[in-house]
Amino acid sequence: MFELLKPDLYVEKIESVNLSAFLEKGYDTIILDLDNTLVSWKGKKFSEKVLEWLSCAKKMRFKMCIVSNCILSGRVKNLSDKLEIPYIPKAVKPRTKAFKKALELLGSSVEKTLLIGDQMFTDILGGNRLGVFTILVCPVDKREFGTTLIQRLAEKIILNKLRKKGELNSEM
Repeated sequence: MFELLKPDLYVEKIESVNLSAFLEKGYDTIILDLDNTLVSWKGKKFSEKVLEWLSCAKKMRFKMCIVSNCILSGRVKNLSDKLEIPYIPKAVKPRTKAFKKALELLGSSVEKTLLIGDQMFTDILGGNRLGVFTILVCPVDKREFGTTLIQRLAEKIILNKLRKKGELNSEM
């Protein structure tokens, strides 16, 4: 019933994603959400742990792109520039257009791509519609955009149902 909302993997934080395991399976591309995945909502700084994980991903030669629904293009640009990775703001997720643009920009394919985000109704739904491997992480911060708070209630119900059915994979 919730197939398009079900992540392929559910982990607490982005640093829990085992890059080596995915590299061994042939993945070479990561599409990243920004707010509450890499930084807190409206945040301007990355945690040391996130920076270490991203540095490791770069050393392993993962191609990466930030795809964000944030309408503040300058903020997304500034944060992406700090990481030296491309970005796509105003993505209108869960539409797949921005994800496809990211794949084209990175010269990658659906089969080799991971999508990491904190929201089922934007990141996971969009990634599943596209056919990439989706990873849901817990939000970095409890502060959220107003409508996101409402969606979180629905997400909680869906996550609980998936857990009860044993359909929430938390190990790679």
